[in-house]
Amino acid sequence: MAGASGVIGRHLVPLLVEGGHDVAGMTRTPEKVDWLRHVGAEPVLCDVFERDALLRAVASFSPDVVVHQLTDLPDDPDRILDEATANNRVRREGTTNLVDAACTCGARVIAQSVAWPLPGDGGQAVAFLERTVLDAGGVVVRYGRLYGPGTYFEEEPPPAPCVHVADAVRRTVMLLEAPSGIVDIVDDPG
Repeated sequence: MAGASGVIGRHLVPLLVEGGHDVAGMTRTPEKVDWLRHVGAEPVLCDVFERDALLRAVASFSPDVVVHQLTDLPDDPDRILDEATANNRVRREGTTNLVDAACTCGARVIAQSVAWPLPGDGGQAVAFLERTVLDAGGVVVRYGRLYGPGTYFEEEPPPAPCVHVADAVRRTVMLLEAPSGIVDIVDDPG
């Protein structure tokens, strides 16, 4: 799992391990290696932009599924638009590298996307991510705006479309063997 220590990943990794899955959790931050080991994942210290190292890391684990939960978002939500270039790079270059690594070992891809339209280059980066994953026979997971522990909206839900992080994680686990396509994970508006 790429993005194993992110908002979705830090909840998803332990759930997958508890479900009996062998999980390699990728992080680029050495300080997060111990946490990954503690929750039962095999830590993989790697940067998605270091293509050759990523290809070797994925090949050495030989996964059935590569879960792409990477983002590069600022801690301050008011800075998202100002710092969008980094996240758009993850959606383009990072996705390309992850999909190529998965395809090299015959793994399926499940990738995080968003369930609302983004303007300009952000929207183009999302479209690129989704097209790349679908062209590889993968699953695109369009999450609503996340709320709950560790999100920008810890106390109150944001405007729709939204989804509680715990529900997003639970529903993502159910997609491990889903057919290729796009799945929206949002709260029921009713």
